[in-house]
Amino acid sequence: MTAPEQQRGAEDPSTYGPSALATPANFLTVIRLLVAPVLFAMIFDQVATWPNVALWTVLAGTDWVDGFIARRHGATRSGAFLDPLADKVLILGALFALVAADALPLVPVAIIAVREIAISLYRVQLGRHGLAVPARLTGKVKTFLQSLAVGAALLPITASYTWIANALLWASVFMALFSGFQYLHDGRRAATTMQAD
Repeated sequence: MTAPEQQRGAEDPSTYGPSALATPANFLTVIRLLVAPVLFAMIFDQVATWPNVALWTVLAGTDWVDGFIARRHGATRSGAFLDPLADKVLILGALFALVAADALPLVPVAIIAVREIAISLYRVQLGRHGLAVPARLTGKVKTFLQSLAVGAALLPITASYTWIANALLWASVFMALFSGFQYLHDGRRAATTMQAD
């Protein structure tokens, strides 16, 4: 490789190695984690306000932004850990803040929380055996429905129609359980394949 080629490679943002920590995507993810408690406090103070909707939209929307940046600059192990963590903290935190403010029922939120904890522990167990199961579309749909449920509860126009947020929340519960079953199935199949090899 010539000197100019080496210089271009050093300047190429896609050259972040898999062990890199200080990446643009990780920086954005950490910002989301730090700002999330501000949103929770705002929800607890007053649920349906335009500032709450605006902040929620920014925090939820930046999930797509940091994912785009990560794909462009190169995926890292730290990003693979931090991004799902930020998603869970943001969504579960907002859901429980809404439960505390009596804007959402506890039961569906508790089901979602138990599912997230169970699947996270299962992923850790798979990782100890060198296995990784890719996310499915159903998991993304689940997250999208949860985001919509939070947004419907925060939006002043729809907040008084509680059935909208509740319907979206229960739909996300169904998708959470369905996608969780898929993940368990894929994990068992991957483990069986590894043992067969």
